[in-house]
Amino acid sequence: MTKTLFTFGHGYSATAFAKLLNPSEWRMFGTTRNPENMDLMRGVGVEPLQWPGEDVAKALGQATHLLLSIAPNDAGDPVLEEYGSNIAEMAPNLEWVGYLSTTGVYGDHQGGWVDESTALTPATRRGHQRVLAESQWQALDLPLHIFRLAGIYGPGRGPFAKVRRGTARRIIKENQVFSRIHVEDIAQVLLASIQQPNPGAIYNVCDNEAAPPQDVLSYAAELLGVELPPEEDYAAAEMTPMARSFYAESKRVRNDRIKQELGVELIYPSYRDGLDALLKQEDNAT
Repeated sequence: MTKTLFTFGHGYSATAFAKLLNPSEWRMFGTTRNPENMDLMRGVGVEPLQWPGEDVAKALGQATHLLLSIAPNDAGDPVLEEYGSNIAEMAPNLEWVGYLSTTGVYGDHQGGWVDESTALTPATRRGHQRVLAESQWQALDLPLHIFRLAGIYGPGRGPFAKVRRGTARRIIKENQVFSRIHVEDIAQVLLASIQQPNPGAIYNVCDNEAAPPQDVLSYAAELLGVELPPEEDYAAAEMTPMARSFYAESKRVRNDRIKQELGVELIYPSYRDGLDALLKQEDNAT
């Protein structure tokens, strides 16, 4: 029997996930606000829908699996802003719902460890928006699974371009660490969850090694054989408000649940594994 995946906000992570689904077993719909994305979506077997649009509700009614990948705003999730609790009636055949959230919901722990049971104390506006959106979806009678993603990287989203251009900066802030996740590992976690659904579950999705951001840039420079990017003190560095907000939180995120409950074996367990693979992919493409 053919299953139907409907994705609100078919972007970077959802595209990687769609590549894992067998087109003979799955029909896939995805929304986008940008008409230029439609050919890319068709290329991975996804039927694109303009959001908002009249065709969305009809396709949603066919969904057996729903992936939510639209960034929230101050009112919460835009999907629920549009449809409210009616979404459960609009998609009566749902077996699995996945919401892509962020580890930013945990806030700042000054480099300490967090897991899925840690209290939600977001330190940024984006974190507060995610906490609200999570609670809105949890209030509905749906087979919901929440995936709290660390910093996403992968093809087209690595540090090599900035390092090559000489625009990368190693911003130094004491005790600052981030967790990260390669987009292919996000995709395999989602697939594992669909194969072993557990409504109500929450999963941290990150690799095994939180690291200072300057270490990642240093390793990228070493792989490229170029000089290390210059160091700048965080307090004096010129940064956009968005960039500075990433340094408002420091924590190490535990990923035991995706391994123990879903049996996931990370393809890229550290940023070094991920960057090694990205550079090889770039070299093979040239």
